[in-house]
Amino acid sequence: MSSSQSKGNSENSNTVSLNRVLKLPTAILLVAGIMIGSGVFKKLAPMSQLGIGEGYILLAWMVAGFITMLGAFTYSGLASMTTETGGVYEYLRLIYGNFFSFLFGWSIFTIGGSGAIAALAFIFSQSINTLLHLPEPAAGLEHFSIGGFIFPFEASGIKLFAVLTICVLTWFNYRGVKKGSALNNIVTAAKISGILLLIIMGLFYTDATSHETVATTITASPLKGISLFSAFFGAMLSALWAYDGWANITYITGEIKNPQRNIPIAIVAGVGIAMTLYILLNYSFMHVLSLPVVASIPQNNIVAAEVAKTLMGRAGATLISLLIMLSTFGALNACIIVYPRLYYRMAQENFFFKKVSKVHPQFRTPYISLFYSMVWASILVVTGTFDQLTNLVIFSGYLFFGLIAWGLVRMKRKGLITNKVWGYPFTPIVIILFSTILVINTILVQPKQSLIGIALIASGIPFYYSFKNKRVP
Repeated sequence: MSSSQSKGNSENSNTVSLNRVLKLPTAILLVAGIMIGSGVFKKLAPMSQLGIGEGYILLAWMVAGFITMLGAFTYSGLASMTTETGGVYEYLRLIYGNFFSFLFGWSIFTIGGSGAIAALAFIFSQSINTLLHLPEPAAGLEHFSIGGFIFPFEASGIKLFAVLTICVLTWFNYRGVKKGSALNNIVTAAKISGILLLIIMGLFYTDATSHETVATTITASPLKGISLFSAFFGAMLSALWAYDGWANITYITGEIKNPQRNIPIAIVAGVGIAMTLYILLNYSFMHVLSLPVVASIPQNNIVAAEVAKTLMGRAGATLISLLIMLSTFGALNACIIVYPRLYYRMAQENFFFKKVSKVHPQFRTPYISLFYSMVWASILVVTGTFDQLTNLVIFSGYLFFGLIAWGLVRMKRKGLITNKVWGYPFTPIVIILFSTILVINTILVQPKQSLIGIALIASGIPFYYSFKNKRVP
């Protein structure tokens, strides 16, 4: 244990600690539960509009899954460094020191984590609205704006229900990590069952006017050279969004039994489950609907709903709406479990607001951190800025992903990580190269969004020095 780690712990020795109660099956289902949200049900539509064939789309899902799995192997090597809560934040702290680890944690609080919670809550509320038509209590103020781009009263019924959902799930998880994880296990098992049902029905679907099979269309892409590479890379970015969240299990390391063994297994198994389901589900979608039909689906419609409608009529559309609701609800609950643990660890190290390091004496949960997460995510829901933030998640995430992979190389060279890492040194080198290409490509293609992402991360610098100056020598 490092000296700063010991100091952070000793300063909080008068507080109640988190409870190490979560077993391997729960950890696996948490990984899968976070990853399987709404992305896989809708990402085929933008992919189909890139001008590449079905085979290339499936390949994009496979390559994105392969990159994600390499990331899982990289993190499995780093998991041996610590048993503390905080995961990626803790890895960065031990490798590079407090500055980069704080900026990572700050980016999760301001962009990644809170934005993901807000987005999932909003999508869940939208799904509820399609079935129940939520009332609009502030309909008369929907055109009111702050600065011309923040419309707090727009879709007020959906936003209000989203905030209420965040508050209820936060209260549920405040009462114990076992309660929250048990809910996750039930919901994740249910949504995996629903996806398997959709896959099976799609694979056995037959139609006299059926289009060409997926396997024969891999050479059908009209694009070649740089255009094909660019379109394929775009498809892979869409797939990576659906795969995002697999590393979040590391944030609750301090509540998982035997984390140095179970964290790596949970990540690899959870990613494997999601990858298998994603590839089979998209193959199933394209077996039911031809790619031109998918490309013509209106922007606000969901591919999975159109497939289900083809398979089961109007009842299918209702079924897929319920499945998406279940998936987003489960992912939302899992995110509310994991992200506050990161802020809790930052506060333990005196690099976040001190009260956030408190643990509830009865429920053994970081209840102040849960409250901070709830408030900021709710603000993002009301302002509607989570859409812009979630567009920056992949960019900001891969900035630090490359640093983590290089950190593994550094620690191995110094002899501070002695356990075997699958595919080393090939694994971290691929991650470093891929992260570099992704970041550069995003800066070139989306310079404005990239600058906003960098600015939001850099906004943590004055907070870093403020917290640093308040630390006890």
